[in-house]
Amino acid sequence: MLVGSALGMAGAAFSMLRPEVSKASGTMEKHLLESLQVCTPKDALTRLREGNARFTKAWTAASATGTPEQRMHQLNTIWEQNCQIDPIALAKGQKPFAAILSCADSRVDPGWLFACGSGELFQVRSAGNTAFDEAIASLEYAVAVLGTPLVVTMGHSACGAVKAAIASEPLTPLLEGLVKPIRANLKSGDSLTQAIEGNARYSAAQLTARSAVLKDAVAAGKLTIRSASFDIGSGVVTWL
Repeated sequence: MLVGSALGMAGAAFSMLRPEVSKASGTMEKHLLESLQVCTPKDALTRLREGNARFTKAWTAASATGTPEQRMHQLNTIWEQNCQIDPIALAKGQKPFAAILSCADSRVDPGWLFACGSGELFQVRSAGNTAFDEAIASLEYAVAVLGTPLVVTMGHSACGAVKAAIASEPLTPLLEGLVKPIRANLKSGDSLTQAIEGNARYSAAQLTARSAVLKDAVAAGKLTIRSASFDIGSGVVTWL
């Protein structure tokens, strides 16, 4: 398959789902695009690193405060260096600068830990952050239609889905299906941390292995895929 052909096919297939596109021009209106990109960084990965650094500092400070209200006040400092896209523009479209495939765990909120506002991150979440079919399809939409240049697959410390995959206790049929791809990449003797990091890497590899759209986007230089792991206690995102 020629590089870009899958991207073109995906773009055509998804075009009917894109309300912000002008039927006359086939492209997003210039003024809307400018409004949606007002917070877009020059380098997506650098922006995520900087956002997590702000979050980590506030997360650490929050653990030393006495009340829930004081902790939230401390955490709110992560937004001081942020901007926010106009809600009127967001009602008409989106132009996220990064897409995150992460766990559904209540302690793992990409918007918080990367200090990003509404419209900046395209998020796909499921227990174990596995590259299931619907997740890959969603990321194809983000890349082929919305033009998202960075996809991150992110695991996290103490992941319950990875623990379940390592353990031998019986699970429900649906949970067995959920942990199957996690078990597929486990290595004998892996610690929980190694298994979590390995699972994030495996999910990243699956994106291009199973999607011609994403593979072509990487080959064309339009997409970067990275894997990472979030430590809940420290707030630090480690890039793998």
